[in-house]
Amino acid sequence: MKATNNVNRLQGMLEKHSTLLTDGAMGTMLFEAGLEFGDPPELWNIERADVVNSIQSAYVQAGAHLLLTNTFGGSSFRLRQHGLQDRQYELNRFGAANLKNTIESLDSTSLVAGDIGPSGEIMAPLGDLEFDEAVAGFAEQCDGLIEGGVDLIWIETLSSMEEMEAAVLGVKQINSDIPIITCMSFDTHGRTMMGITPEDAISKMLDLGVFAGGGNCGSGIAEMLEVIERMHAAAPDAVLVAKSNAGVPELEDGKAVYRADPEAMADFAIAARARGASIVGGCCGTRPQHIRAMGAALRRT
Repeated sequence: MKATNNVNRLQGMLEKHSTLLTDGAMGTMLFEAGLEFGDPPELWNIERADVVNSIQSAYVQAGAHLLLTNTFGGSSFRLRQHGLQDRQYELNRFGAANLKNTIESLDSTSLVAGDIGPSGEIMAPLGDLEFDEAVAGFAEQCDGLIEGGVDLIWIETLSSMEEMEAAVLGVKQINSDIPIITCMSFDTHGRTMMGITPEDAISKMLDLGVFAGGGNCGSGIAEMLEVIERMHAAAPDAVLVAKSNAGVPELEDGKAVYRADPEAMADFAIAARARGASIVGGCCGTRPQHIRAMGAALRRT
């Protein structure tokens, strides 16, 4: 499908449903299925595709309109940590194609969002990652995602303006028309790790011409709601995204535990919509039962 048609399709879904629902956590579910801490989830797109497909099927059946590919760490920057940088194209293409096939097998109208996470490096001049190198790396990842058949690109959990711009420009080098959604993580007292405010973030996102922008991950529901409220006040006409973790993470036996139950996340979905979000979902700690409860709550009110 041509990218311009994907924009129209995404806009049509927004008009039909008013609020679009994303899926929930992939990493949380993969760890429960046996992924070892430190191992690359993207490798499961080939070696354990059945497990990834079953998780994504559960999110489709829970009512998600937008499904993210299992490619959050699929850039060469992140894959290099595992010696997999030469398989970047393959892992991203399989991640996209497998999800597309899963959605089609369920006769669903959900869209495939190609997930691009942060590089894991610090941009120059504070760090070693040069801007042009970042653009090229994100473009390479996007190439595999688009070849695999994604309907849109989802860029998330970023903390710096420079990296966000590099990611968007990398996508546009491959396809200048495909819809792009960008999210930053506001996990440091209402700012990103690099000190970016919600107001400055949404202004930059809109300047870059993205379809929608907002926040994901972060430090819990209350902070995400404040982020969306501030973004909406700064840009009332923007399509905003709120994708919160299932509560504030707590350490238990060295692992992050998220205690918000489906009812709490359902309340979050309603509150996020009331504050201006048009796309709502779950991040770390959320499961299909959370997404199902959120969708039911959005339909009731």
